[in-house]
Amino acid sequence: MEYKLGTMETRFAELIWNNEPLSSGELVKLCETEFYWKKSTTYTMLRRLCEKGLFQNNNSMVTSLMSKQEFDGLQSEMFVEETFNGSLPRFLTAFATRKKLSEKDIDELQRFIDQERGDS
Repeated sequence: MEYKLGTMETRFAELIWNNEPLSSGELVKLCETEFYWKKSTTYTMLRRLCEKGLFQNNNSMVTSLMSKQEFDGLQSEMFVEETFNGSLPRFLTAFATRKKLSEKDIDELQRFIDQERGDS
């Protein structure tokens, strides 16, 4: 499945996530108001994102197949995989050299590491 989205695909997906479940007719009205789209543009975009496995349109009811949180997690995974050969330590090192981690950030990371090790 292809989960990379363009700018308008992302805005469209967020509109659905923020308003689901909604009828396809309601979606057309929202897109007309938000994006000044015609009905055909809305249905084309909906079909595209349904083909990508993000949403479904069953009996004119639009719902997600993947939550926004799941999608964001997948996007993050793909970024680390493509940019850092899947190495989370390489990603964190690159990130921390550009942006100083706060004590809160460090504490949260340590809690996560401890949890993954089963220390807590």
